[in-house]
Amino acid sequence: MSGSGRTDLAESFARLIRSDGPMPVARFMGESNARYYAARDPLGAAGDFVTAPDISQMFGEMVGLWLVDLWVRAGRPADAIYAELGPGRGTLARDALRVMRGQGLEPQVHLVEGSPALRKVQGEALPGAAFHDDIASLPEDRPLLLVANEFLDALPVRQLVRTEAGWRERMVALAPEDTADVPGAAFVFTAGTQPMDAAVSERWRGAPVGTLIETCPGAAAAMAELARRLTTQGGAALLIDYGHLAPRAGSTLQAVRAHAKVDPLALPGEADLTAHVDFAMLAEIAQNAGVPWIAGTTQGAWLGAVGIEARAQALSARAPERAEEVAAAHRRLVHGDDMGDLFKVFALSGGGWPPGAGFAPQA
Repeated sequence: MSGSGRTDLAESFARLIRSDGPMPVARFMGESNARYYAARDPLGAAGDFVTAPDISQMFGEMVGLWLVDLWVRAGRPADAIYAELGPGRGTLARDALRVMRGQGLEPQVHLVEGSPALRKVQGEALPGAAFHDDIASLPEDRPLLLVANEFLDALPVRQLVRTEAGWRERMVALAPEDTADVPGAAFVFTAGTQPMDAAVSERWRGAPVGTLIETCPGAAAAMAELARRLTTQGGAALLIDYGHLAPRAGSTLQAVRAHAKVDPLALPGEADLTAHVDFAMLAEIAQNAGVPWIAGTTQGAWLGAVGIEARAQALSARAPERAEEVAAAHRRLVHGDDMGDLFKVFALSGGGWPPGAGFAPQA
């Protein structure tokens, strides 16, 4: 933090905006998160947020069961690998792999992680894991069992807003009082001046003034690469994140610090910036790539379908003194008022692999 109370990155952004004008939301978000994740382990009670694997071992175990069921029905290929995007502290992988190994599946572990701080923690939790900077460097010669939990939401989103003059990119500018280099002044949203109508899909072309839409080039690129791999290598992917399964408008950009929501423009580099994942867009990309099976549902519905209630009962019976803790974790993961409806589970398989369990039959 600087002496004026602003982060060093905020000072850099302010100087850049004074020099070059407002910056796109996508750049603000991307550079903020790059700084944020490079320097810290943000997870857990002492961090900024808690993810589902940290709430209960049941979450990772259900993921492991889903993967091992697919593997068995695919003929138990001995060379299948486990890959995870943004694996946090390695908690999900540890719990999932424990279940998988109990059923005879002992895959090589490949982790896609850009944070040096988190790589250190993951290496301690998962000895022998191979690290990658991106999906493109994962092995291409064997089936892929891939998981991504709360990974896509941190990728930078591009926001477009319909103005009286047409579609414009949403930018980050300095508040008027900051034009004279006033210490501590704020960032604000504004509409850019460059016409962006050509970048808007037909679905939104006639939307009313004030409509805001989001796109995520990083998520689109990741899905295109993943779809290509599944159709050629075989395997399956399970993507879990908060987002929407049908197209929708509106800003979903938010920031969290110390387990509380904060102004997304207030603390660049010091708060976790996220946006809802557009699973409808990802499904369209996968379909265009020829992926034969794609499905999506809520986290609560999926966990219920793959057996989390039975697992909760078994854990409570084994350790009655933890029954209330297990019940609270179960509710938090599946109930609609907690994570159950907000988080979505999106799955796909290809290369001759069967559909995954826990989803309603496709029409």
